[in-house]
Amino acid sequence: MIDKVFILAAVVFVGILCQWFAWRVKLPAILFLLFAGIIAGPFTGWLNSDALFGDLLFPFISLSVAVILFEGSLTLRFHEIAGLERVVRRMISFGVLVTWLITAAATRLVLDLPWGLALLFGAITSVTGPTVIVPMLRTVKPTAAVSHILRWEGIVIDPIGATLAVLVYEFILAGSSGHALSHTLLAFARIVGIGLLLGSLAGYLYGSILRRHWLPEFLHSVATLGLVIFVFAVSSSIQHGTGLLAVTVMGIWLANMRDVSLEEILDFKESLSVLLISVLFIVLSARLDFHRFFHLGWHVVFIFLSIQLLSRPLSVMISALGSKLSWPERHLLSWIGPRGIVAAAISALFAIKLQAAGYSEAELLVPLTFSVIIGTVVLQSATARFIAKWLGVAEPDPRGFLIIGANLVARAIGRALQQAGFRVLLVDSNWEMIGKAKMEGLETYYGEPVSQHADRNLDLVGIGKLLALSPRGPLNTLSCMHYRMELGPKAIFAIQAAADMEMSKERKAVSHRKWRVLFGPEVSFSSLTKALAHDGWKVRSTTLSQTFDFAAYQLQYGQGAIPLFAVTPKGRIEVFTAEEQLSPQPGWTVIALVADPDRSLVVG
Repeated sequence: MIDKVFILAAVVFVGILCQWFAWRVKLPAILFLLFAGIIAGPFTGWLNSDALFGDLLFPFISLSVAVILFEGSLTLRFHEIAGLERVVRRMISFGVLVTWLITAAATRLVLDLPWGLALLFGAITSVTGPTVIVPMLRTVKPTAAVSHILRWEGIVIDPIGATLAVLVYEFILAGSSGHALSHTLLAFARIVGIGLLLGSLAGYLYGSILRRHWLPEFLHSVATLGLVIFVFAVSSSIQHGTGLLAVTVMGIWLANMRDVSLEEILDFKESLSVLLISVLFIVLSARLDFHRFFHLGWHVVFIFLSIQLLSRPLSVMISALGSKLSWPERHLLSWIGPRGIVAAAISALFAIKLQAAGYSEAELLVPLTFSVIIGTVVLQSATARFIAKWLGVAEPDPRGFLIIGANLVARAIGRALQQAGFRVLLVDSNWEMIGKAKMEGLETYYGEPVSQHADRNLDLVGIGKLLALSPRGPLNTLSCMHYRMELGPKAIFAIQAAADMEMSKERKAVSHRKWRVLFGPEVSFSSLTKALAHDGWKVRSTTLSQTFDFAAYQLQYGQGAIPLFAVTPKGRIEVFTAEEQLSPQPGWTVIALVADPDRSLVVG
């Protein structure tokens, strides 16, 4: 018992370690989780998943996948795909059909598997992986249309692919008679009917309970988890294979109901999904048998290429016919389609069931599926960003500014940057300040900059630098620390408070601050506020020339100007900081806070 507890704890620890490392290097965590599972299982024999979980292994896998799909479906809102609904519908219908048949034909041709097993493998690999697509999108950063389509496809297609796999499995067991066909069609009708009915009913009733506040907030997360497990179990007990469809429909229904707050539920489910994904991938990859991989040989490469270069492009092109998607967007969609946890889970489940029913060749399902998972994830992770940039459908270069605060100083600087052609996004939890920023034509986000809600809803497309301009010093510090890994330490800047200026040189020397101080050692938030609010200073832009260079600029303005930014003729922007004083050249534009001729800035 102690050994099992230790092994399970080690699996969780290693899984979270893999997630952290993936975050640091900005690669899908599945790569490191698969590697960890292979090392722990086939290579060392340290982890035996079947012995660890026993008969509970596949119930645990099924429930975990249900929770993961439900969490993903809670983020699917119909307004995100306005105008692209037809593309998504086709990708989860015609697209699945094309992928299924081409993959099955290639598998039959290369490995000479029975048609039933080839069709089952085609159904299993018709699903793309939301657990892989989401981190890949963070790295690739494609256009909004491509991103939304891939996210919707990755979540909605999973229960559809799983349903298709169940139908093929039922057909295999029933034989090839006319009775088998009628049995399969009846199973299809039951799966769709029960899944849609139970999912819609559960989503509507639970959404109504949340909207009427009949459930206390501290029970929202745990009640939701319990309901997801209950709906999955009830649906699956009525008709095998309906559980994933039911919980996905339930999540989409909740996500699109009005006046239903899901923030706390999403926070909890996201954390739980990360834990479950980490454990699942390690546990499943630890069950791999490398002798079967070697048995497949180069045949699996042909199957992988048929999926990557034939079935995926063909399914996307058919689905995108007549849509507003550009050709470069269609080409990128044709390249990105990684397989993930659902394919891994259902391949393992059906392999065991079919082997028990006497189909010895079913042992190839798992190595085939994992070969496709590893191949698609590795190839697409390594190339998708380059291809997106080459096609011109990656987000623009990160020239924009995320500004913490919407106060007077932040708005004045934001307006100047926006007028200079840079995207500006102001973040503040003060609604009055946000309202003033909106009135001045500035893009805003109402809420705390460091929060789960901000992580999900803050649009950082084109954002490359952070300016912490809040009067709340701890918030500036927290924001700098939070965004330092995403934007890079060289892109993080913060205004100092007046108290920071009084810090001794010794204390500054041992400070662990990992960002630069804005605008100079003698400039503080209070001094900028006083200059703008009481002394009549304005933010102005001046283009330097051969006859009026930066030295002449400083001579003319003296103490009556605080240089803030310098923009090169090519549009690159540099920030004046306490650590580095720039030397703008002729042709550059200097953005500075400039005094009236008869006034001067009082610093401190």
